[in-house]
Amino acid sequence: MATRKHILVVDDDSYVRESTEEILRRKGYDVDTASDGKGALAKLGEADYDLILSDIKMPGMDGIELLETAHGKYPDVHIIMMTAFGSVDNAVEAMQKGAYDYIQKGSADPSEIELIVERALESQGHKREIKRLHSELQDKYSFSNMIGKAHNMEQVFDLIDTVADSRATVLVTGESGTGKELVARALHYNSARRTAPFIRLNCAALPKDLMESELFGHEKGAFTGAIKQTRGRFEMADGGTLLLDEVSEIDPALQAKLLRVLQEREFERIGSTQTIKVDVRIVATTNRDLQKEVEAGNFREDLYYRLNVIEMGLPPLRERKEDIPALVQNFVAKYNDENGKSITGVADDTLETLMQYDWPGNIRELENYTERAVVVAQGDALTPNDYPQRLTSGPQGRDDGGIHVGMTVHEMERRLIMKTLESCKGNRTEAASMLGISTRTLRNKLHEYGAMKAFKESDESLDHQEEKVLAAVMA
Repeated sequence: MATRKHILVVDDDSYVRESTEEILRRKGYDVDTASDGKGALAKLGEADYDLILSDIKMPGMDGIELLETAHGKYPDVHIIMMTAFGSVDNAVEAMQKGAYDYIQKGSADPSEIELIVERALESQGHKREIKRLHSELQDKYSFSNMIGKAHNMEQVFDLIDTVADSRATVLVTGESGTGKELVARALHYNSARRTAPFIRLNCAALPKDLMESELFGHEKGAFTGAIKQTRGRFEMADGGTLLLDEVSEIDPALQAKLLRVLQEREFERIGSTQTIKVDVRIVATTNRDLQKEVEAGNFREDLYYRLNVIEMGLPPLRERKEDIPALVQNFVAKYNDENGKSITGVADDTLETLMQYDWPGNIRELENYTERAVVVAQGDALTPNDYPQRLTSGPQGRDDGGIHVGMTVHEMERRLIMKTLESCKGNRTEAASMLGISTRTLRNKLHEYGAMKAFKESDESLDHQEEKVLAAVMA
């Protein structure tokens, strides 16, 4: 049941005070009153109020002084000023100093008062909700909630703590599934920018002809389909952090424009000549070796050095296996809540199996398999049977996927893509990320395999399971 809103009415005129109280009580609000500013401050110290309605002209402490004092001590409380006819200038001054709105006494009927109060309470509720969400996010991405006791992860946490408050651009590197976005969010929510926006752009998921508009925005009519002015991610992230996820996938032609924004902290929307200045902290991630991409001519050297002011390399899960028990326990708790289960833990032989596996998909693979285990488990603890068979098949719990001596590289590539798609339940974006390729490259490969099957009467190398996966993702 919703909590009744608590309102304080302050006015030295007993008639105005009592009539306003009556209007608000009829709407179901809890109402207290005070006849002057000092009395109001005393009540504010005794109870939690959602809203204050205060007269401006009062003996002793007037409404403006009450406004300034209350905002200093109780910043979450909205204040509506009540002013007599002909004193609107005073109300405008009060709004400039932080009042939510004003009511003109004598001319405002009960329905108008009710509407203004309702809007103020709704606004105050949104403000508190935003503050609560920011607090939850800050707690979620605090160091105490980041799992990792391995020495190489402790080094990462120390570096996050050292550079979080700086404006320096950070390049987070590592294999797919190692938690690069989690580190980017930790950088943001442990910095002074934590209350400003955290904006993410997946550079691998956007066609190159849409990337510029996504980054910088566009004006109405700038190109076919531009039906309204649209802000880009840089503008949306002003004052906060912009995550450029898989930055290696940005088209070379756009890299020069990105470099200019990083250097000058300004840009123009597509179709506009107006320069927009922004204060944005950039965090970029990649699962590729950007130095090799520079050497190959795929990535600008000057942009690489601009992005790589601070580099954070995340170790793969196979190099921090001591963290697996804590990670699994965290995932069990998470998916217990989501699925209404009550798994208490992991059997010893299960943990031994998980520790022997090399986790080519890293933390993302561990989480996916643990979610599956929680959903299918029949007992109180997870057993090896609750995890996919590939964790226990083959030497050291690794599934070779049918790879054998003499197999062509092309055939090995196809089997790897099909196995990855199967593990991602056909999700192309996730599979491309795990494989370290763009979604466009993955799409082209799938069309190639589909064409091969269409033009061959029999393709013995494409087994029944792969055929089903290909049919599903090409549907």
